[in-house]
Parts: sequence; C-alpha cells; structure tokens
Amino acid sequence: MESATLVSVAEYLSTSYRPDRDYVDGVVVERNLGEYDHASIQTALSAYLYARRHQLGIRVVAEQRVQVKATRFRVPDVSVVLATTPVEQIFRHPPFLCVEILSKDDRMSEMEERISDYHQMGVPFVWLIDPSSRRAWIYTSEVIREVKDGVLRTQDPNIEVPLAEIFAEL
Repeated sequence: MESATLVSVAEYLSTSYRPDRDYVDGVVVERNLGEYDHASIQTALSAYLYARRHQLGIRVVAEQRVQVKATRFRVPDVSVVLATTPVEQIFRHPPFLCVEILSKDDRMSEMEERISDYHQMGVPFVWLIDPSSRRAWIYTSEVIREVKDGVLRTQDPNIEVPLAEIFAEL
C-alpha cells in the first residue's frame, strides 16, 4: 500500500497543479477528468448558466477552489455563487450550487464524501451529473433526488437547466 506524503495548507495554496487538485487533510488528491463527455457537459452547463447570470443574479465559474474546512479544499467542476457573495480568489463563503460531473473512474464513496463536505460547509444545492448514463441527481442537506422530469433545479433563485440541452453535444 502506497502512503501519501502530507503537504501543508500553505504549500498546497502556493503550488499550481495541472489540472488543479483537491486537498484533503494534508493529502493532495488527483481529480478524474480530461475526457470529452466530462469536458462537454462542464462547458455546456457553464455556458448555459453564464448566459443567464444577470437574470438569475449569479456568478458562474469552473474549477474554482472551495475551502470547505480548515484543512480541506475541493475543486467542483462548476460553482455558482450569488452575485451578492463577495468575490474571493478561493471561495471561503459557501457557493449556492456546486456541480460534480462523473468521470469513468470516479467512485461513489469519494463523490459522497465530496458532497458531504459541500453540505457541511453550507452549500444548499449540489448537482451530480453522469454523462455515461445521462442521468442526474439533486442533493440538498435534506434529500437526494434523481432528476426524472429532465430539469435540474434550485430554489431562491429558481435555476432550471434542461438536461437535454446539456447532453445535446454527447
């Protein structure tokens, strides 16, 4: 069994990774990405939300570091913050929405830990999208719901994203 080398928060924050990586309690963790399905969904969703940002009162960023705990940083595929949230180089205020797009090598136990980190930080909505099955789930602190009507949603603000439009390029 290979042991991980522990890295300080300061070292993590002063190092550039390509692609960026999560930081979990002293361990720099690689993220699975880089394939067409993942990138296509990330681009389509970001573009859809970005085009509606003024109307919805939001800001949209891809692969933004989020400090979920003192010794944990996550890098969601897409983050949405309310326009009234302070601009931060590293998000320390909870985003309104974090989106994770599954890659073929992602493990559900790791994804559940990420989603738990977001909720513990105070993120009200997390969307999980699976390009291979063309399915999606909405996570709140109270419920996990598979999207059956074809529309990803949030409340206050009311964001609605038709899955067919996001999956159109696959």
